[in-house]
Amino acid sequence: MYQRMEFGLAALLLVAIVLLVGVASITRFLGSPIIWSVEIAQLCFVWICMLAADLALQQNRHFGLSIVLDSLTPRGRRIAEIINTMILVILLAFLLVYAVRNTILMHPRLIGATQMNASLVHAAMPFGLALMLRTLLVRLYRSLTPRGAL
Repeated sequence: MYQRMEFGLAALLLVAIVLLVGVASITRFLGSPIIWSVEIAQLCFVWICMLAADLALQQNRHFGLSIVLDSLTPRGRRIAEIINTMILVILLAFLLVYAVRNTILMHPRLIGATQMNASLVHAAMPFGLALMLRTLLVRLYRSLTPRGAL
């Protein structure tokens, strides 16, 4: 369910960017440019990137080094994947703390023509990190429980 919601939100943001860039191009051609269009498009793009990173992680489509895992036995592979997931959980938790701090620090800053708070852009990072952390914790839970428990 969450994956469909994330995909829907990412698709909606992508459509918004395409429409915004299209309208901004037309208005620029007509001599009346929308000066805030780039800032809004950048805001949407940052949020799409974080949603896409979590969606890729959910589908195991993130870049990975499978050469080492392919040479292990099934049991060794499972252990290596669990250790790798635990390391990633720790790293994401560490990054999440600093991303939240950064978002709070960026709140007073205003961005260009829109005069929106920079924290709106920077909030995409803790949001995306929290989604990825959730994804990895679910993966870790599933790998540590017996196959029939779920």
